[in-house]
Amino acid sequence: MTTVNGYAARPSVRAGEVARLHIATTAPRFHVDFYRWGAEPQHAGHVEWPGRASSPGRFDADWQWPAYEFLVPPEWRSGVYIAVLGTERASGTPTLDAREGRILLVVTPSPPSGRGILYKVPTFTYQAYNMAGGGCLYSASQVTTCRPGGGVGGPVKGLPDAYDLSSPRQTFAHWDAPFTAWMERNRIEADYCTDLDLHEGLFLHDGYRLLVAAGHDEYWSADLRRHVTAFRDAGGHIANFGANTCWWRVDVAPDGTGLSCDKFPPGAPADTDPDSSYGCPDHWWESEPENALLGVSYRNGGGHWDGTRASQGFIVTDAGHWAFSGTELRTGDSLGHGGALIGYECDGAAYEYDTAGRPRPTGQDGTPKDFEILGIAELPPDWNFAAREPMPSPQAATLGVFTAGGTVFTAATTDWARLLATDPQVAAVTRNVITRLS
Repeated sequence: MTTVNGYAARPSVRAGEVARLHIATTAPRFHVDFYRWGAEPQHAGHVEWPGRASSPGRFDADWQWPAYEFLVPPEWRSGVYIAVLGTERASGTPTLDAREGRILLVVTPSPPSGRGILYKVPTFTYQAYNMAGGGCLYSASQVTTCRPGGGVGGPVKGLPDAYDLSSPRQTFAHWDAPFTAWMERNRIEADYCTDLDLHEGLFLHDGYRLLVAAGHDEYWSADLRRHVTAFRDAGGHIANFGANTCWWRVDVAPDGTGLSCDKFPPGAPADTDPDSSYGCPDHWWESEPENALLGVSYRNGGGHWDGTRASQGFIVTDAGHWAFSGTELRTGDSLGHGGALIGYECDGAAYEYDTAGRPRPTGQDGTPKDFEILGIAELPPDWNFAAREPMPSPQAATLGVFTAGGTVFTAATTDWARLLATDPQVAAVTRNVITRLS
């Protein structure tokens, strides 16, 4: 049986520049077909190369597989491209669920593109959960990005999603592909980049009005956060249609090919859950709470990782807000209840109820006082909660918005993208946010 797999030297490339792919195969020849992922997969290119074999490596060191250079055609639009590797001619449209023979490559814009929206693909988080080579950032303090996987084409840590068994949660297929497909079907044009691009200071100064992310965007470097904060403070808007965002702080290797994160400080018990908030220096909330950037934190929310959960939606607190325009929702109604919108992980803000019975942020956790809670969902006691100390308010997912230079909207749940195709109210809120902020 012949095998073929590979990885990109860098997760992004500009059209007209050379992408370096590292590929190992037991076949004498192999081919690569490139597809741009959007409303429908579009075949974009084909190349054939002589095959060379190479052995798998460890999770924490460059695998040093044979390198092949591919000149990205200058006419390729910015977007997420999947390189599908094969040794025999295949027919039909490929899927994203293969655990090998796939490489994710983000084609970034050549500014100025004239588009107002920049979509960030969370490659740091993909790599944190990538199990190629036998480890990930849940079993070790550092990983290499020079190995298969990292969005597609590799084994992934985590339990299956009972609501969508077609792909692992921490992959491009699970949340980002449905979200970007929905955008294109609704004629919302965007350019695309990765965490590494923004970490390096690229693109956010190129005239974009709105930065969009979706799903699970958990791992952020200090430079990534600094550049996104500066974008917001200068008037750029942020729409975060996900949760567990900016939870872990990672260090990036100078050449961009590795990530490190110290989750287990000296003195931590041997059975410490790495997702807990036990005195870890690489939790953002301990030194610079992510609430200050995004309004919410996973520390005030929680997760339900295994199996189905009690179906919950956001209880709408202000149906007159522009975000709910055209939804026909009324204050007190539930958004997304039928589709179990709340989960699998959620972010929240510490809150209290005012004299009118409406939740307001206390600001004790770093959430800006002008953060407006648009919807709230108190989490059941059987969820996993990151905070070990008593919190000033019940753990709850808090849908909301605030302005600090630019406007920041947070959906506060990872599963927002899952309901876009089936829940017209979730889709309407998404359209309202993107339209207004872009």
